[in-house]
Amino acid sequence: MPQNDAQGLSEFDAATAVRRSEGGGFVADLHPGWDVGSGILNGGYLLAVAARAALADSPHPHPVAVSASYLRATPPGPASLAVTPGPAGRTLAHTGVVLSGPAGPTLSVQVTTAALGDDAPLRSVPVPDVPPVESCLQAGPGAEMGGHPVPAVGLRHRVETRLDPATAGWALGTPSGEPVMRAWLRLADGREPDPLTLLLFADVLPPTSWSMGLMGWAPTVQLQVLVRARPAPGWCLAEARANEIAGGWLDEEYRIWDSSGRLVAQSRQLARAPR
Repeated sequence: MPQNDAQGLSEFDAATAVRRSEGGGFVADLHPGWDVGSGILNGGYLLAVAARAALADSPHPHPVAVSASYLRATPPGPASLAVTPGPAGRTLAHTGVVLSGPAGPTLSVQVTTAALGDDAPLRSVPVPDVPPVESCLQAGPGAEMGGHPVPAVGLRHRVETRLDPATAGWALGTPSGEPVMRAWLRLADGREPDPLTLLLFADVLPPTSWSMGLMGWAPTVQLQVLVRARPAPGWCLAEARANEIAGGWLDEEYRIWDSSGRLVAQSRQLARAPR
């Protein structure tokens, strides 16, 4: 069911809102409902907060390239965002954002903003052959997977996830051994996707190492997201794939398509592999 706050904002918009600080920069109230467990907030959610701060004074409306270094885990609560404007021109602008909590900086982000158009691509990676949403596995809190309920972490309440059965063997106790995961995604509050939502979606799937039987948290160290187009309304399809899991490190590449089959975002991240 869609849920809005008193001002009519969606849960996502309210949770990623920033406001100007008297001393310069911005402040935000990071919501606990976007955690991945143990009070640690999702990296894509934090990117959306940082991008809002960058967009506030940008001459351009959309984040098109975002590169983030996660300095330490970020907990819910009050946060400040120091914004450093960079070069800006007619077609794009650059901004640096450092997000800090009571214990100091936790996230450093470079944001490039521009205006996304509606031009058809000259070439694009085709959308994978995935069953329709209703034929995929529900990954909501409490859903039974492999004889165990899905953990009721905040992120699973906020993002509806339907796993492609072909890459969800790990959820049924039979991991495939191939570090690939695909799923349909949409915000549970009913809000339609936009470029800021794509920053969130670029980090919401379970770690691809789970498909190898390596379960556990995989904390993100560095994440780069490219937003290629404004998504059409409806479900988005995300595919995550690891190239190598070695030496305690895990890399992942995401591709995200909208309901029309348009490739709308890509990402690459480096994370610590589950122990």
